Amino acid sequence: MKTKFVSSILGLMALTGLGQSLTGSYTNSTITAIPDGSPVGVMEQFTVSGLGGSISNVSVSLDITGGFNGDLYAYLVDPQGQMVVLLNRPGVTSLNPFGYSDAGMNITLDGLAVNNIHDYGSTPGYSLSGTTWAADGRNVNPLAAGGVIYGTPTTANLSLFQNADANGVWTFFIADLGAGGGSASLNNVVLSIMTVPEPQTWVMLGSGLCLLGLIRRRSRAVFFWVKKR
Repeated sequence: MKTKFVSSILGLMALTGLGQSLTGSYTNSTITAIPDGSPVGVMEQFTVSGLGGSISNVSVSLDITGGFNGDLYAYLVDPQGQMVVLLNRPGVTSLNPFGYSDAGMNITLDGLAVNNIHDYGSTPGYSLSGTTWAADGRNVNPLAAGGVIYGTPTTANLSLFQNADANGVWTFFIADLGAGGGSASLNNVVLSIMTVPEPQTWVMLGSGLCLLGLIRRRSRAVFFWVKKR
């Protein structure tokens, strides 16, 4: 009986924990031209408030049309000042100074994805429409000699934000760093943040369920004693 009771509590805790996961989605759909060949770029800010728990995953969806993808550089900064490079001139290396020539993309960069967006052109069956990729994650010059872009680990991808507080101002920045190739337009940016309950929530939940179970068992015992008497 005790084993069943404890198992029930653990099951309820697991189900309740999953139910308490929250996802906040923040969108900027103002169409903005990204200046061609200018480090000034475009900056968007998202104010997050009331999102409880700690971050378990972050994703950024980008809808960009026109321009030259190999010119694009973008990053995301969280309220604590941590920065993750999202795009670092896709396809650019010391052997390919121009990068990929595709005009625009409609993708999601996700902390749980595997395939790096920098190498999308060498990924079999790749698509730049509705596909999920891992952020570049490397704040280095991809044109540096010796292929440094490949020798640098992606230690600062979107998983960097895990376990942090989501609330505050998030900053998204994108620029076209190569002159020529036309001007790209940033049509839509969606920041999605998933959080999970803090550990204290689990402790309180478990204690409450145990107390409730003990009260119910004691009530049944008293009822049985009165009925038997």
